[in-house]
Amino acid sequence: MIYAVWVPLLMPFLAVPAARRLAELLAPRQAVRLLAAAAVILGGCSTAALGLLVVAGALRLPAVAALGRLIHPPTGDGPVGAVAAVAAASLIGVCATALVRTVLRQYAELRAARRLVGGTARTGELAVLRDAGPAAYALPGRPGRIVVTTGMLRALDPGEREALFAHERAHLAGRHHLFLGAAELAALCHPSLRGLRAPLGYALERCADEAAAGAVGDRSLAARAIGRAALAAHGAPAARPSVVLAADAGPVPRRVAALLSHRPTGAVASRREGRTARAIAAALLVCVALSAAGALEAATDLHTGIEVAQGETGPH
Repeated sequence: MIYAVWVPLLMPFLAVPAARRLAELLAPRQAVRLLAAAAVILGGCSTAALGLLVVAGALRLPAVAALGRLIHPPTGDGPVGAVAAVAAASLIGVCATALVRTVLRQYAELRAARRLVGGTARTGELAVLRDAGPAAYALPGRPGRIVVTTGMLRALDPGEREALFAHERAHLAGRHHLFLGAAELAALCHPSLRGLRAPLGYALERCADEAAAGAVGDRSLAARAIGRAALAAHGAPAARPSVVLAADAGPVPRRVAALLSHRPTGAVASRREGRTARAIAAALLVCVALSAAGALEAATDLHTGIEVAQGETGPH
């Protein structure tokens, strides 16, 4: 097990650059699914690998061995396995603490935002805050709300406002905060997965951009609305929950350029790009498969070792 268990811990370092590059070659919706799935699977496999190391080390303790009814000493790598188990337990403790704190913080931020908009002027799904600072964002919940300040409303003309509302509405309809939250939590499980947060946030904004352009029927209008909203909010960042998305977030110039182009950014346009995308996708699939297979192999080896230690089967 001591060899297979390292595979899920090492694969993210190879998979993350491949996922980032592949996301650049895909349409926004496909990129979102790819990045979110890669983050969750790789984070889950690496956490499982750490857990297996902890279990293997814990079985060496007399109390745990007695609880598991182990007759023979468990096989393993001696001091190396013990050190790895202690290190894995420490990492799991740090990750679990950070995960709980992050979930509680995000929940508190969402509750505070819901309380803030609870008494505001409301027309349907729209909640208007009396604030001169330009801001607009999609606040998830039941029901979801599009939160906008009077400062942002004054900064845009009617057509641009409609494009902005369509952008935020797309975030709510697609439940984009769940993808962003999943990537945030996965990044706490493995340090390299932090590299997926920025491209995932960009892909989510691009999805909403395309939805807004389709809703208003004018890509130039959608691009102008996003650009003017970002300029209005520049220098005065809105106090909004970290898990929500907003039209003025991310690399706005790149998003505006994508809207003004003849095809969505990331759509494969040439055979060469298609071949590159397929090659990177194959490499990424191998990395993810090896990560899952390594975790499974390590779990199987540990289970077999426990059976041997319990005297149920003979050592192989």
